[in-house]
Amino acid sequence: MTETTSRIPLASMLVRLLVLIALIGAFLFVPAGRLDWPQAWAFLAAFFFFLLAYGLWARQNDPGQLRERGKVAENVKPWDKAIMGAYTVLLFSLFVVSGLDAGRFRWAPAPAVAQIAGWVGAAGAGALVFWVVSVNTYLSRMVRIQDDRGHRVVASGPYRWVRHPMYSGVICLMLCLPLLLGSWWAEVPGALIAVLFVVRTALEDRALQQELEGYREYAARVRFRLLPGVW
Repeated sequence: MTETTSRIPLASMLVRLLVLIALIGAFLFVPAGRLDWPQAWAFLAAFFFFLLAYGLWARQNDPGQLRERGKVAENVKPWDKAIMGAYTVLLFSLFVVSGLDAGRFRWAPAPAVAQIAGWVGAAGAGALVFWVVSVNTYLSRMVRIQDDRGHRVVASGPYRWVRHPMYSGVICLMLCLPLLLGSWWAEVPGALIAVLFVVRTALEDRALQQELEGYREYAARVRFRLLPGVW
């Protein structure tokens, strides 16, 4: 079977998902010093079911994308390796700070209205991300030109309005996570992640215009990178 049609074993996918959720849980609950933290449990449950829904959908409808997002590619841009390394550190810093703030010391707890806003924003970001993955089979964790997969420009779905809607969703999610977890201080790493993805957007857009056939013409039609009418 080809990479496009073969499916990742369900058991393997579930094990990796459970390991990820357990790892995030450790970065939340160990700094918190307690397990009776409803916001964290609600987040872990929501994140687990979101990733499970994506995995099951992609396994059935787009196994090529699922394999692309799970593999270590060779032709990744060096600058993107640095950016994603920083992103990983900041993401787990967000969880640690949330645990220390909302879970243990209550330095700057987010009120209920802010937590609700965080959940609403995160739900919107999740819906956008799912829309993106449903239309762009070339979606990858790392920036690279996928010559091995016949990489071409995708201009449907949310790509009709912005050139990097996945990053729009990620930035929104990173700003909402601290709120739904109940921590204002965690907005610091969340905001740094947002800045990092703005930089990544600019660098990836430049690489695509230089290396992906048809992208310059697409960029001329769709002017905005992340937010319609702004940038």
